Amino acid sequence: MDEAPKKKILVLVEGEKTDVLLMKKIISSYPILDDYRIISYCTNIYALYQEMMTAGQQDFEATDILLVLKSREKSDEKRKLFDEKYTDILLVFDLDPQDSRYNRDVLLALQKYFSDSSDMGKLYINYPMVEAFYHLKSIPDDDYYHCMTTLSELKNKKYKLRVQKETLGSDYRKFAVSRDQITIVIRQNMAKAHGLQSDERIDWSYTGVTQEIDHLKVLQLQLALLEKEEQIHVLSTCGFFIADYNPIFLEIT
Repeated sequence: MDEAPKKKILVLVEGEKTDVLLMKKIISSYPILDDYRIISYCTNIYALYQEMMTAGQQDFEATDILLVLKSREKSDEKRKLFDEKYTDILLVFDLDPQDSRYNRDVLLALQKYFSDSSDMGKLYINYPMVEAFYHLKSIPDDDYYHCMTTLSELKNKKYKLRVQKETLGSDYRKFAVSRDQITIVIRQNMAKAHGLQSDERIDWSYTGVTQEIDHLKVLQLQLALLEKEEQIHVLSTCGFFIADYNPIFLEIT
């Protein structure tokens, strides 16, 4: 039997350091044989939207995300990467509700549009930011289901400091150092997402926890909570692509 052709997957992340290191860590922990390119966008989701609107003249359907990325890239090396053909595109960005350009309609529009990695791309939003992945005091952490942050904490730039203080070992390098630990962290976040959708707490060890998440519904629930109470649930979705790729990888060993 012929082997299935390898996929070529572009992973677009927001930041240059934490985001890239985390995605490399997650991908390298699983037997993924496909070709991945992790590229930092170096700005946030609201800037992405503005550039898409400029390129597509207010029409998402007329926008080629690779052309948009290439048009604003100054590095010749990175520009060449955007000329390549990809089977899948993943976009990993932060909610950043403290940003002056925050706009719920923009977020909803982007989440609706980027819904298929093999077509226009799939968007994974971290709440409130990529550091949410490290916001567990232990692995697993029974209190994580209730972990939240406030708009005030974000505006005062205290959330990252809080994560650094509360993360296991008080050091990102000591957090989730094995595949089993990374799997538990991803499953805890998927369980929390499913819980938000169903309004029922689900244990991370539940077999069905790796079933597909409704990212749009999660976003709608988070935005509603933000507007009503100025707070959101801490939730890291950047590892959910592992379940989308192959849920068997997230089975508990």
